Amino acid sequence: MTEWWEKAYRGGGPVQAPFPRPLYPADANKHGKKPSPDGPDVVAYKRALCRAGRWGEWDPPLWDDSYSNKFAHGRGPNVKDTGVAGFQRQQDIDDTGWLGKTTFDNMRYALISDPDSPHFLEPIFDSVCVDKLNRAYDMFGGTNPPDSGVGTVRNAALSRSITQLGVKESPPDSNVVKYCSWYGTTGPWCAMFATWCFELGAQDIAKDSPSFQKGSYYAYVPYIVGDARANRNGLKTVDDPEPGDLVCYDWERNGEYDHVGIFEKWITGAADFSAIEGNTSTSSNSNGGQVMRRQRNVGGQGTLFVRVAEP
Repeated sequence: MTEWWEKAYRGGGPVQAPFPRPLYPADANKHGKKPSPDGPDVVAYKRALCRAGRWGEWDPPLWDDSYSNKFAHGRGPNVKDTGVAGFQRQQDIDDTGWLGKTTFDNMRYALISDPDSPHFLEPIFDSVCVDKLNRAYDMFGGTNPPDSGVGTVRNAALSRSITQLGVKESPPDSNVVKYCSWYGTTGPWCAMFATWCFELGAQDIAKDSPSFQKGSYYAYVPYIVGDARANRNGLKTVDDPEPGDLVCYDWERNGEYDHVGIFEKWITGAADFSAIEGNTSTSSNSNGGQVMRRQRNVGGQGTLFVRVAEP
């Protein structure tokens, strides 16, 4: 019999609570992220994950307001010790231990799924958690101060991509387009478009793109995803994208990512966003033959955001 922790949490109607801010533990500084200051939202998450069976056994001494490495990544292999990363694995979210909007939204829907719990099928966010999340939102306003991105390769890549809006392959349905000619391969070209933008964008600001290389990296979206999940070649997954990050799409939610674009900005909260994409159209998401600005929804397909390391 499958145990409760071996499948996704049961879901209910979303608990109404604001997203206070992204959270990063101390070791995130190795990846260019500033560790998050203490706050009541951290206590809310510790209480919620205790209720969810992922952080202690109703042990308020574990509920300080520090977003520690142990809480983010887990302090041991037992289910009750696995913290945020354990919850992320159960929900099939990349288990970075960084708590962004995707993880938060999963928590809003999650119900206590341990049938032996006296709170079985209650939301993991109770009224005490919601009160602390509201207080944290009043303190932090929903976001950490954004990185301006000035002088970064990702910003230059996004700027390059915008200059290409309206470019089409010719003749239609041929994959004959300048990004393929530049890369040296003729075929589906959304990843080659992203590579072109990063390589030439880096040259625009007299830098080298550390992750992309003409003719080698990348012409195939699953390779981008695989390297990002393995933290290879200067790529890593994130759930709090910044302008110029990559966004990969799995239309059928079968684990094989089909398409990639360059994230431009959020349109509504952290749900709808715009991206600049190559080889797309309104009639064919992944093989439309032109460069377009597309509006997407995070939940409309499998969606994975990828950060490219700066030189």
